[in-house]
Amino acid sequence: MSLDSHPSSASAQRIRLARRTAGLSQAQLALELGVQRSAVSHWEAQRGKPSMNHLRQLALLTGVQFEWLATGRGAMTPSADTLLDSIAAVDALLVEDPQERRLLAAFREAPAQARLPLLELAEQLASQRVGRTRHRTPGSEGLA
Repeated sequence: MSLDSHPSSASAQRIRLARRTAGLSQAQLALELGVQRSAVSHWEAQRGKPSMNHLRQLALLTGVQFEWLATGRGAMTPSADTLLDSIAAVDALLVEDPQERRLLAAFREAPAQARLPLLELAEQLASQRVGRTRHRTPGSEGLA
């Protein structure tokens, strides 16, 4: 069956293809999108459609082009030249610190399912550094 045979089935097939290409299970994708696994299952079985926000997040998480995911037009993934140009531009404009550059490169190369835990760890470490959030362990209330 071609991806162009019926608009809703084509959309469902593109969602499934994007998820599988990224190496994500329905449960993993659902967790990253903040929806139930059944929602992803429904999208892939033509029993529902994701919101535009979920479609945008899905494209980002799976590394596919939003236009392809939403409409079927264009390439599924950006060309190597496009990726290199965008990475070079970000590096040239925003990332001056060598450690930050290493962290960003490692994050970009990590599989999609590993990115959320990496992000959460970095945020947790940052919040501890600046003292915004304190996680108390049992028995630590009286300690100063």
